[in-house]
Amino acid sequence: MTLWNQLLQIGSVTLFSLRTIPQRRGASAAAVFGIAGVVAVLVGVLSIAQGFRASMVRTGSPETVIVMRSGSDTEMMSGLAREEVRLILDGAGLRRNAEGPLASPELFVVINLPKRGTGTDANVPLRGVGSAAFGVRPEVRVTQGRSFEPGRNEIVVGRAAAREFAGLDLNATLRVGASDWKVVGIFEDGGGISESEIWTDAHVLQSAYRRGETYQSVYARLESPEAFLRFKDSLTSDPRLQVTVVRQPDYYARQSEVLVRLVTGLGGVISALMGAGALFGALNTMYNAVDVRTREIATLRALGFSSLPVTVSVLAESMALSLAGGVIGGGVAYVAFDGFSATTLNYQSFSQVAFAFAVTPGLLVRGILYAAGLGLIGGLLPALRAARIPIASALREL
Repeated sequence: MTLWNQLLQIGSVTLFSLRTIPQRRGASAAAVFGIAGVVAVLVGVLSIAQGFRASMVRTGSPETVIVMRSGSDTEMMSGLAREEVRLILDGAGLRRNAEGPLASPELFVVINLPKRGTGTDANVPLRGVGSAAFGVRPEVRVTQGRSFEPGRNEIVVGRAAAREFAGLDLNATLRVGASDWKVVGIFEDGGGISESEIWTDAHVLQSAYRRGETYQSVYARLESPEAFLRFKDSLTSDPRLQVTVVRQPDYYARQSEVLVRLVTGLGGVISALMGAGALFGALNTMYNAVDVRTREIATLRALGFSSLPVTVSVLAESMALSLAGGVIGGGVAYVAFDGFSATTLNYQSFSQVAFAFAVTPGLLVRGILYAAGLGLIGGLLPALRAARIPIASALREL
């Protein structure tokens, strides 16, 4: 048989097989929606990691760097004295304006606030920043109210923090420790991690928490991204300093790794378990389809059709059902999860981060490919069985 005749047979039998799906609508629907459920859960879980990573990576620019004590993985573990901060502000490659270098010595503490709706306490980052903080982070802008005044117990709150935690409404007064803080503004950061924070004057925060004149980090703006090595070398080569210098996007990208690995691993386990159930459903559906079509398949074989078109037609039917389930599941995941707001613990800083689930095109493609894989595996054994149906015994049933 020529290749062209073989292809014609495959096309004819496959098209006929797909047209008979409505005759088995009950079993077919069960397989489709079983796979749709698997894909919806898989994409939904992975959208958590995608949204968290996007929130972290979206923060900052290559021109912004963070300086911490050498050996510190996070700001919580770092500590810098006033003299060390002064030396950092003299580093080569820093951008400067009329008021001096664009650098913000900062202090990072964690406070307990209740979540809106649930009332359960959560760790919320309270950051003391320098006067140049908004110049260092030009992407951060106050959208409601105003910025805090230096030397006063005033705070500005990230949009996500104001949405997720109680007591952070504009003009509200927040009681933290022995001090009262007035919310004078709400700021945005394009969905970055800063929107989960509360900002105030670093000197006021030092006094409130008895931190003396120490800081934990310095955020600085470089003249250009290419000035990074010059700035880094000027600090690390100074024997009076023991510091590490990292670009801001790289710092937050590393902070997202733990949670992303955890959620991705969990999503893999859940989808594997659910996928096993969907796979058995697909196998059952396709075995049933082969049983129903036994006489039809035998007739085709008696008319001269080879076993290959029969095998391909069963696989095509299984793939079609699975892809339909994948598309439905992806659509459900997009509608249900994309943009959904949530908070989770940042395991590096032990504070809450507000973010939005992100159902990206890449995740949808991944879900559909997973569905296609289930369809291929679920249809393979029934397809081989269909190809091996004895023609004589099947025709006796006519």
